[in-house]
This record gives sequence, structure tokens and C-alpha cells, in this order.
Amino acid sequence: MMRKLFIAGNWKMYKNAAEAVALAAEVKKQQAAFAAADVSICPPFTALGAVGRELAGSAIAYGAQNMHWEGQGAYTGEISPRMLVDLGCRYVIIGHSERRQYFGETNENVNKKIAAAFAHGILPIMCIGETVQ
Repeated sequence: MMRKLFIAGNWKMYKNAAEAVALAAEVKKQQAAFAAADVSICPPFTALGAVGRELAGSAIAYGAQNMHWEGQGAYTGEISPRMLVDLGCRYVIIGHSERRQYFGETNENVNKKIAAAFAHGILPIMCIGETVQ
């Protein structure tokens, strides 16, 4: 059996909430063109709630660009899997080369995040080896 094509758009540190909603609306208008694939967009954290509201009822999913492996705690500036679930995220990007390069993420950190994502019902999009920017 062939797996269904999966397309995910990582918006990195681009788009404020209003811009992200506008782009999500455009993607949603085009969802028929992607009927053969599962599609997810991953906007910045600050736009997740607004994008989720825009995509409600559509076939387009959304996810986060990163998360901490702990469900909660004193981790200033981090976002937990529980918070992502609360926002309705279906996916989370884990182990991106930029996270490894600029923030020192290791295979051990990535493994903890993958396990935490699954434990909270979030599907991880695990990045392996890409370095082209």
C-alpha cells in the first residue's frame, strides 16, 4: 500500500498573525488542488490560534514549528505539547537543522520531543539531515 502524499509548509519566522491568517485563507481556497495529499501549515507560534480559527472545518491541518518535551514547567520561552494540543495543533516540526545549528539541539533532545509529541497525540514531522537554507 502506498502512503498518502504529505505536504507541510514551514513559515519559519515570517508572517504576523494577520498575514498568517491571510495566507492560510489563500491555502484553504486552494485545498481542492491538494485533494490527493494531507496538507499542514506551520506558522509562527504567535499565529497558531488565529490560523486554527481560519482553517476550522477545512481539510488543511496546522502545526507548530517546535516544542519542548516537558508538559509544563519553568522553561521560559518554550511551548509545551499540552499547549499545542490546547491550540488544536495536529503536527509539530522536530529536529529542524536550524534548531540543531543555532540552538544546539541534539539527537537526545529530538528523541525526547518525538516521544512527548506521540504521548500527547501530536504527529511529529521529524527533520533529518537537511542543511540547505
